[in-house]
Amino acid sequence: MLAQAVEHLIRNIVDFPDDVSVKSHENPRGELLRVRVNPEDIGRVIGRGGRTANAIRAVIQALADHKVRVDIMDVRR
Repeated sequence: MLAQAVEHLIRNIVDFPDDVSVKSHENPRGELLRVRVNPEDIGRVIGRGGRTANAIRAVIQALADHKVRVDIMDVRR
């Protein structure tokens, strides 16, 4: 559910929504959501000073009942 929420949020702010993918991984410190976007959308997703990325993280943490980390990366990696 959290991965779908992140994907929905990010697809609505990027220019290339088809390049957005979210994968969920469990680790000892909680859940990790890896978000991949087109390299041209990195700035849009992170935002000035990281404000957009921090807002996305805050929304997801509010929805979750456990520790969740959201990592944003581009598709080249």
